[in-house]
Amino acid sequence: KYTSLDDSTAQAGNWDPQQTAANARKVAQDKAAVAYIGEFNSGASAISIPIINQIGLAQVSPANTYVGLTTDEPGSEKGEPAKYYPAGTRTYARIVPRDTIQAAALVTQMKEDGCTNVAIANDKETYGAGLARVVELNAKEQGVSIVGNEGIQKDAANFRAVASKFKGQGADCFLFSGVTANGAVQMYKDVASAMPEAQLYGPDGVCESGFTNPEKDGIPKAIGERFKCTVATLDLQSYPGGQEFIKAFQGEYGEENPDPYAIYGYEAMQLVIDTIKAAGPEGTSREGVLKALFQTKDRDSVLGTYSIDENGDTTLTDYGLYGVGEDGDPTFESTIKAAA
Repeated sequence: KYTSLDDSTAQAGNWDPQQTAANARKVAQDKAAVAYIGEFNSGASAISIPIINQIGLAQVSPANTYVGLTTDEPGSEKGEPAKYYPAGTRTYARIVPRDTIQAAALVTQMKEDGCTNVAIANDKETYGAGLARVVELNAKEQGVSIVGNEGIQKDAANFRAVASKFKGQGADCFLFSGVTANGAVQMYKDVASAMPEAQLYGPDGVCESGFTNPEKDGIPKAIGERFKCTVATLDLQSYPGGQEFIKAFQGEYGEENPDPYAIYGYEAMQLVIDTIKAAGPEGTSREGVLKALFQTKDRDSVLGTYSIDENGDTTLTDYGLYGVGEDGDPTFESTIKAAA
């Protein structure tokens, strides 16, 4: 049995901390629940993981990339990741490479494109602020100058003052570290206007049609022509089950070009289903499913072959570079070989 729980609210216009916690508690109280898929946003999972962990339930995220959810690598905060696992054991896994790898991919691409002075704005959330920190560290290693890393108020009417500051700092490239719902479109409009020659970059948090497509209230076409983003998805056609996935997705939703993370959502569910099967007679018990999840090794999937390590991280490492296509949607350009 599958139950859908929405972590967003109309009032928040985005994922909501209280709703996320309520969802996790509801699952925790469901004695029949053996697995939890979610969330999309790293900040939301920072709330749900400790709740789910206390009942020993397997949790799989298709999209979380924040470093501190699984490791204490640079970019994490004090007390992470231990504070997310009050039971003392790991219950959470993700099938997308963490931001240590995404940051290296972003900086590698910016350096390759000739960026010398990069300005960063972040949305102050777990994912955005965390990724910005890792980008700063990686830029230092690769010899790229970061002229500023500004936390923004996501509901501000405009960001002209921040954009003007970046211009004054001599930035020739710009990165917004955050998600679409947190003022991203307005931020890029203001930066593009203040710095008409600057190259514009974004992480997976904005590498989706809701940000890139003008018809979906995304950035204007002229800005899209200057924009590149990274996401842990390569050309869907290159995946083992890519063509079949696109065909099935189009048949179900009428979309010819699925957002990059659609295939990760598919694989998250497939992993959970296969894990329950792999647990055999223990497939109806939380302990059995959790044990089977962390025994995932050399799994053949639509994403390719991967394993889940002891921290709950995937062994997948590739990030794709996307531009904006003629239809306004993210379009795969190349695979980034990060200088991590």
